[in-house]
Amino acid sequence: MEDKTKQIGKHIGIINRMGKCYISKKLEKYNIGSGQYIFLIYLFNNNGMSQENISEALHINKGTTARAIKKLEKEGYVYREIDGNDKRINRIFITKEGLNIKKVIYESIKKWNEIVYKDFEKEEKESMVNLLERAIKNYSTYKSQLD
Repeated sequence: MEDKTKQIGKHIGIINRMGKCYISKKLEKYNIGSGQYIFLIYLFNNNGMSQENISEALHINKGTTARAIKKLEKEGYVYREIDGNDKRINRIFITKEGLNIKKVIYESIKKWNEIVYKDFEKEEKESMVNLLERAIKNYSTYKSQLD
């Protein structure tokens, strides 16, 4: 019998791809792809953050962040504003159009969670999230040692 502990990357990857496909389909009519909605979610709670802070918080490289923000800006969901104290910093803000789709995004995520967590007890859900958070923390600690 194969050691299932060696398959974590495989399973996380599959769930991630499935989730991206599901969310992309739900947000397709708003011209928001799976690569952009995560930035909107972050900005709903952290409006006005710099692009660099967004990249760091989401563990996404600066180039990917810049492309996603540019696409969201083109669609009218966010706008950039140069920081008043430091002209090198772009702050990103949600527009009214961005706020108008907040409910759709959260409902899509809620439905995805319902699909994935079907048959899970509350304790199992909490345990899964706690374990994944620990795995992220472990990698973050490892990565900081490389820098």
